[in-house]
Amino acid sequence: MNEELINICKRSFDTKYIIEKLSCDVKNKALERVAEYLIDRSDYILAANKIDLDKAIEKGMNPGLVDRLTLTKERIKGIAEGILQVKELEDPVGELLDDYIADNGLKIKKVRVPMGVIGIIYESRPNVTADAFALTFKSGNAVILKGGSDAINSNKAITNTIREALKACEIPEDAIILIESTDRQVTAEFMKMKEYVDLLIPRGGAGLIRSVVENSTIPVIETGTGNCHIFVDETADLNKAVDIIINAKTQRVGVCNACESLVIHENIKDEFLPVLAKALREKNVEIRGDRATKEIIECIDATEEDFGTEYLSLIISVKTVANVDEAIEHINKYTTHHSESILTENEENKEKFLKGIDAACVYVNSSTRFTDGFEFGLGAEIGISTQKLHARGPMGLKELTSYKYLITGDYSVRG
Repeated sequence: MNEELINICKRSFDTKYIIEKLSCDVKNKALERVAEYLIDRSDYILAANKIDLDKAIEKGMNPGLVDRLTLTKERIKGIAEGILQVKELEDPVGELLDDYIADNGLKIKKVRVPMGVIGIIYESRPNVTADAFALTFKSGNAVILKGGSDAINSNKAITNTIREALKACEIPEDAIILIESTDRQVTAEFMKMKEYVDLLIPRGGAGLIRSVVENSTIPVIETGTGNCHIFVDETADLNKAVDIIINAKTQRVGVCNACESLVIHENIKDEFLPVLAKALREKNVEIRGDRATKEIIECIDATEEDFGTEYLSLIISVKTVANVDEAIEHINKYTTHHSESILTENEENKEKFLKGIDAACVYVNSSTRFTDGFEFGLGAEIGISTQKLHARGPMGLKELTSYKYLITGDYSVRG
């Protein structure tokens, strides 16, 4: 067993008992200092990020993934703003969830408490380092981060900056610890640290998430990949539909809430597909369509695999359907339970879609790109949970807490 890893986990375990006792005011002042430090040290962070970017480009990394890896002064400013938004959120720790007297006379309170030590395993998105700290810290937790090798220099720089800010606030720096080893064996061993780590959250591609879910002995919240669909119903405003699809597909292609697959009502395919195809091609999007789509526009044959693929690039699949029920059936077959949208003016179809789609976030007349903690008013997010236990959708502060019962008796014994 890796002694350095055990030492990291023990340090975090000891620190959690300090962090959970910090007042909201102390936590908020620390978050302010962290945001200031990130902006003040942006040149240091960007220099480290450039090392990662140069290596990524040299390796021929997918452009969408390069975009995820890239930091700029503007993006660092956005990260700092996200931290300040978390600072402004209500502290969930200590929230009274229930308060009653049981039939046996016991006074019972149910209160929200921190998870403890949260481990996060993620890939090449260095902004996750700061986001994860802000949310875990505000919710009273210590965090251990295991980022991917592609972003190791960026993650080190951001973590070092946060630790400097905490030290300046006389708060234990071990509120955040980065596992700097890029050895996959260390990652595998980290998944077994149940003695020290209370919760493990994977954030990345399908392979990473599957590996954590299948191998971890620590309880896991699964943050899923995003094979997100938009269904264009026959009653949709087609001009506005084009704008939504372009936004959902091309605003940022390497993110989990980008649209990867379109479902088109067959009654509008003749009118809609040529206009849509023109707009997509202007954005250099490759279209992969079913037989009915190919009869209307020039495109590549869509395979079964295409309909289930999260491309994270300028590719989109297209499926035509006869009605909303067929659309729901198709989407539920290929969904990753992340974000799905219907564009419609029909109330009955809207309600069918909202009730019938099995996903964390279901939209009406909106881009899937809104699935984001920032957009939902949660500040930064720890990830998008696609499971159904405890947390689902964008995970903010409350999703990083548990609860406990506080029971008061009168020297009570059970009869």
